[in-house]
Amino acid sequence: MKLKSFLLTVTAVFAVSGMFAQANILNAKSPEEIGVRTEEQREIDNDKPLEYGYVDDRDILFSKMTWEKIVLDERANFPLYYPTDTNNIGNDRRSLYHVLMKNIENGRIENIYDDSYFTAKRTLKDIEAALVKIDTTELGIEQLNAGEALSPEYINRRDITAADIKEYHIKGLWYFDKRQAEMKYRLLGIAPVAPDVNFIDEPEPDLVPLFWVFFPDAREVLHEAKSFNNQNSSIPFSFDHILNARRFHGYIFKEENVQEDRQISEYISQNALMQLLESQRIKDRIRDFELDMWTY
Repeated sequence: MKLKSFLLTVTAVFAVSGMFAQANILNAKSPEEIGVRTEEQREIDNDKPLEYGYVDDRDILFSKMTWEKIVLDERANFPLYYPTDTNNIGNDRRSLYHVLMKNIENGRIENIYDDSYFTAKRTLKDIEAALVKIDTTELGIEQLNAGEALSPEYINRRDITAADIKEYHIKGLWYFDKRQAEMKYRLLGIAPVAPDVNFIDEPEPDLVPLFWVFFPDAREVLHEAKSFNNQNSSIPFSFDHILNARRFHGYIFKEENVQEDRQISEYISQNALMQLLESQRIKDRIRDFELDMWTY
């Protein structure tokens, strides 16, 4: 009986996901009707992000805060990066950066910060300096020196776009829940990382986090936005699901520690291999805590 109920639940989940992905595509009589769900579909679909369960501090037997890099050059992370060009793609497909920026601009994501400790809140106007570079050409400078009004064609504007995003940094807490007797992970923050806009056209510009988003505040927005599922385009994954289910490849570049949460690169410099091994050592130490709980 339990197995039958489980199979029915799984079938219902996939059916609802399929309806959302290809809403009305087979019944549409014009392109405008594609993606528009019917009243019946909207009644059936209670599409909300799965709420986090309450965790009492007394139930946390062990915890470790970590910071990870998600490098977008890796194939496993492509769903977070593409599409970078939205001119020739449908409105239902956008990159993670586009989703974040759009909802920061329209006010649905209100809490953005300048660092991963969420100490100083910022507004869109505050972070514009990291997103836009406005420069005047030499002809424009000559025009200003001559006392003339600056012509618009002599102003160069360079915006950070989805194609410029190289990495995402995420902050999360690994903790052992003694009630559930298992190690769990809770994502707390995410930051898009791009070259410094002031030096973006140089050969190897430094990468900087543009801003930090408190992840629980953005879950509803990220749940509504869908990424492309290369295995089955009728059942896309939401960005909330990809990040919470850790359907990406990342590596730890910092953990909380007594040395002011120093990064791995600060005590292992100029040796990428040893940095990766240190990252793996930190990951193994966290994972081994759960395994050691069952060792007698």
